[in-house]
Amino acid sequence: MKVRLRRISGAFNDGYALDKHTASSVFVGHNEYGHPQFDTTRTPAGEAVFQLKYRGDFDQAKPLAKAVVRNIVPYFPKIGLVMPAPASTARQRQPVHEVAGFVAERMDVPLFDNLIEKSAVASNTGSLKNMNTRQEKDEALQGRYLLNKPISNEGRWNVLVVDDLYHTGATMDAICSLLAQYDKISGVYVAALTWR
Repeated sequence: MKVRLRRISGAFNDGYALDKHTASSVFVGHNEYGHPQFDTTRTPAGEAVFQLKYRGDFDQAKPLAKAVVRNIVPYFPKIGLVMPAPASTARQRQPVHEVAGFVAERMDVPLFDNLIEKSAVASNTGSLKNMNTRQEKDEALQGRYLLNKPISNEGRWNVLVVDDLYHTGATMDAICSLLAQYDKISGVYVAALTWR
């Protein structure tokens, strides 16, 4: 998969996204229901994420994981564990979890999908997609996530957080700030599949 890496920054030690999600999007009119229609061209990573998330094509998870391990992981110090960013939408099978699982498998490190979970507050807040400013998102994210501490052995590890789309960074900062408080975590690194 051809990618164009972009470095991202936030409340984590370092991070990269594989590629821009959308290469171009042209308005082509309205459908019979009055909804706007677009002719959208996505990058290879963007198309793979789209097919994985919105078309249920889970065969896209392995090539995306391979691209993360090949193109992003070499920029980081030794990673001790991988975790998927918590999903914003409840699905029977979570796309980011699938990719993170294959990343962990390729790196031969454990996958922890329970380090961060949504709190009860999360169900009472609106969708971040409908919020326009970073300040609105930061306020909505307060108390939205909880840190679990499931690691019982001695030592500290660098964690790689895998997410599908990096936009304002508000959610990633909230998650990574919690991870940084965990005494078993040495450094927090981020691999996003695409950016907007």
